[in-house]
Amino acid sequence: MRCPFCGNEDTQVKDSRPTDDNAAIRRRRQCSNCGARFTTFERVQLRELVVVKGNGQREPFEREKLLRSMQISLRKRPVDAERLERVVNGIVRRLESSGEPEIQTSMIGEAVMDALANLDKVAYVRFASVYRNFREAKDFETFVGKLGGEND
Repeated sequence: MRCPFCGNEDTQVKDSRPTDDNAAIRRRRQCSNCGARFTTFERVQLRELVVVKGNGQREPFEREKLLRSMQISLRKRPVDAERLERVVNGIVRRLESSGEPEIQTSMIGEAVMDALANLDKVAYVRFASVYRNFREAKDFETFVGKLGGEND
């Protein structure tokens, strides 16, 4: 594993342990060159997924990109990082076990929408505003009105 600080390829594992949900192995490493310490995570990957965008462009699926988009929606919301990790792991597992090597962005977007609807309503509206491309306040009113109707 390459050191993220100095680029040296000789690093040593100092400690390994499973994450709380047993979905990954957390490894503490130390660089033999600069002495810096850092953490890596090792996860099971069932298959290589390719994301097919709306314009037909294909690119490798990036778990971190999914996590980042959800973190943006959840910014300043009362959802802890561990719970978000479990949700992201669930989405990734669902995508990998779909049996399809190519995943449409719409499938990913809907999976995130479903997860956020159950996790945090404010984050759900935030994500929907970007995903559904809200252009004016009326779009928010319509969406939130439908959201309020679901609870009746």
